[in-house]
Amino acid sequence: MILAAGLGTRLSPLTRYHPKALMPLGNRPLIDRNIAYLQSHGVTEMVVNAHHLSYQILTHLGNGECFGIPIQVRVERKILGTGGGIKNAADFWDDDPFIVLNGDILTDINLGEAYEGHLKSGALATLILHQREPFNQVLVDNRMNLVDITTKNLPGRLAFTGIHIINPALLSLIPGGRFSSIVDHYKTLIASGRAIRGHFVEGHQWHDIGTIPAYIEANRTLSCAEPFLLGDECDIHSGSEMKDWAVVGASCSIRENALVERSVLWEHITVYGGARVIDSVVTSGREVRQDLVDAIY
Repeated sequence: MILAAGLGTRLSPLTRYHPKALMPLGNRPLIDRNIAYLQSHGVTEMVVNAHHLSYQILTHLGNGECFGIPIQVRVERKILGTGGGIKNAADFWDDDPFIVLNGDILTDINLGEAYEGHLKSGALATLILHQREPFNQVLVDNRMNLVDITTKNLPGRLAFTGIHIINPALLSLIPGGRFSSIVDHYKTLIASGRAIRGHFVEGHQWHDIGTIPAYIEANRTLSCAEPFLLGDECDIHSGSEMKDWAVVGASCSIRENALVERSVLWEHITVYGGARVIDSVVTSGREVRQDLVDAIY
């Protein structure tokens, strides 16, 4: 399951135009990258929850045919949170443990090892954990059982990656039809002595695309191998300048004497001569005639 119903308030104003799951990363929607990631680990069927701008997710995913995998979209008319959203898809699961992925992360974590570890543990849920300041909020014991989850970054703790493996038996403990947080349910289960485990990973890529700086950084990382990522049918004038790195979406035009530097341009954008776009994000269809520096436009 990909959790994609969030409002994306930390990414505003970008989320006025698209839900977080459809944010373009390296000229490809984030959810496309996550679907490919899950497929690469043997996932053969998915469900996605949606609320904010849900029609865009419905249109983009359809029934999954264009991805070569069955995909269901569960639209939440009233947002249900991570716990309520998982419960709302209860009829989707069979008797096997299932994977839940936060829709605002980008990663290459090895899911196979985590899944095998979960099967051997017999836990109700396994949270994939790593070291990542300032998100180290999960305390585990020496057997990787979760002991505590806080909202503060504390020494000796690990960070939750946003990937869980859940046994269907846990669904009966989540009330249906109302908002709830899956982490709150984990806290309750930990307090009652139920087995919620962690699986530690390292040596991987991981980005939380929850804020504007994090979104820009993820695009920068994706452009490392090829510093200027250009979409289809771009018109880049030979007299324009591109510096450091940039992601330029489909059908963009960079005119003579324009500059694009360390920025993300969505599709159908024109940067006119003399304008500079530096450390900025430009949303679809804009005409840039004046300098943009540290800006969202």
